[in-house]
Amino acid sequence: MIILYLLLIATVVGLIGSAMCVRVVKQFERGVVFRFGRVRPTIRQPGLALLAPIADRLQKVNMQIITMPVPAQDGITRDNVTVRVDAVVYFNVIDPVRAAVDVEDYISAIGQVAQTSLRSIIAKSDLDDLLSNRERLNQGMELMIDSPALDWGVHIERVEIKDVALPETMKRSMSRQAEAERERRARIITADGELQASEKLGQAAEVMTEHPAALQLRLLQTVVEVAAEKNSTLVLPFPVELLRFLERSTPPENSLPTTGADLTTAAASAAQNGSQVPAAADLQKIREVEQAGGQTSDGASLAVPHESAGPAQPDWGGRAAGWAGGH
Repeated sequence: MIILYLLLIATVVGLIGSAMCVRVVKQFERGVVFRFGRVRPTIRQPGLALLAPIADRLQKVNMQIITMPVPAQDGITRDNVTVRVDAVVYFNVIDPVRAAVDVEDYISAIGQVAQTSLRSIIAKSDLDDLLSNRERLNQGMELMIDSPALDWGVHIERVEIKDVALPETMKRSMSRQAEAERERRARIITADGELQASEKLGQAAEVMTEHPAALQLRLLQTVVEVAAEKNSTLVLPFPVELLRFLERSTPPENSLPTTGADLTTAAASAAQNGSQVPAAADLQKIREVEQAGGQTSDGASLAVPHESAGPAQPDWGGRAAGWAGGH
């Protein structure tokens, strides 16, 4: 009976020892074996790993790519602008032995190096580079992190700057700058269009000068375009050159009053302008002239001199005109 108990105890101990000597390594892991505290050079591949009882200890190292966000860092750029920048780092282990032996916690170490590298990149860059030239900054930051990480058996796959937070005052300033730039471009485009239009109009004017009928055809085309809108009012442009032609072709009118009506009009104009108004006798003579057809009672003709630039008094029937009483 005692022998059976001993055999049972030995079987249980053997099963426990076998369980302690066998480990399972997953596909994305590698096993590092420590025998009495000393690392073994052989890396245990995925599958079952047999260990010496009591002597061996197995440490598993993840070989997958790890995504680690870098906390946002406040910094001042080279052109003295305060910004807040965050990033993300992608890395994986390429040497399990060095990752397990040379550094205590390689994930924490990569995180600290990434933060310091990000602050260094901010201080060395301008604001325009952070906003528009991120590829070069990402490469520079990757080199800064990868340099110490290689000694830990870690490879940096890539580094990306995620966001750049600017102060509100800087955002408003950049918005005004962009608006002014767009306005400048719009003015340049408008001026260029005016220049091209003026050149075309100059060529059209030369053609119309050589062929005057073209101006008349253009006028008729304009009338057709206006009439197509079903308007009740038709605006017909009148060329100024035609008015000047009519003015040159019309003979000058006689400025001397020949009839009684003209004399009456002249008298009224003299009264309005402050000149001497003909007396009552002169007015009576004017009426006689109107009835006699331009001849006075004594057979003399009534003549009115031309207006002069000076304040000369008009001669009404050869007599000096006086102020009429009561007028």
